[in-house]
Amino acid sequence: MSTTDASYRRRDDAAYPPLDHPDYGSTRTRHPKQPPVPLEHTLSEVTGPGPALAEVMPQDADLTTNAGTGAEAMGERIIVTGRVLDEDGTPQANTLVEIWQCNAAGRYIHEGDQHPAPIDPNFIGRGRCATDEDGTYRFLTIKPGAYPWRNHPNAWRPAHIHFSLFGPALVTRLITQMYFPGDPLHELDPIMGSVPREHWHRMIGDYDHSITQEEWALGYRFDIVLRGPDATPFEAGGAGALA
Repeated sequence: MSTTDASYRRRDDAAYPPLDHPDYGSTRTRHPKQPPVPLEHTLSEVTGPGPALAEVMPQDADLTTNAGTGAEAMGERIIVTGRVLDEDGTPQANTLVEIWQCNAAGRYIHEGDQHPAPIDPNFIGRGRCATDEDGTYRFLTIKPGAYPWRNHPNAWRPAHIHFSLFGPALVTRLITQMYFPGDPLHELDPIMGSVPREHWHRMIGDYDHSITQEEWALGYRFDIVLRGPDATPFEAGGAGALA
């Protein structure tokens, strides 16, 4: 549906985090100080991530084995699946969905992450897939751990998985995070707290016993609504993440 279509419903801006959120310290240096300047799109922006979609392989969606070491990642296996939907509930097929996360000990493979938790050599912490005709994506991964960050004294981020979605054009990239139900760190997290509490349920995956595989992995459902009044909270402006 075009943004010029008369039936298009605007997103609920109140559900989106602000660019400058004082409790999240790094927004002081990361958010723009001047109003954005619209630029004319070039061909590279209005075309979609075709080459990236063409290279997606089924094994890319299994984060327990896609490190290519021949061994399985350590931690609690989980299945994360859901549907990508438009504001009217229409499934969005062939959407490129990418995820990244820390390992079960709360450690990223990144030079900026040096806190004393072990690195899992069999876990690279990223994966991708394309939605099917029903708008469904599916990942097998490891439940991420909480980790410390230096935003404020004794600060810990709740367990979460980062999601990136590409639609028919590169400029349509949206990024958000999925959290897990029942985590006591939700109440203490300034990033999650940048979204009004009444909209938190849009960012928290649901445990789903029908997805759980016996003696193998617990299942979580996380549907993503791209726009409209029920949209999943993304960073204001749609570019960049709830970091």
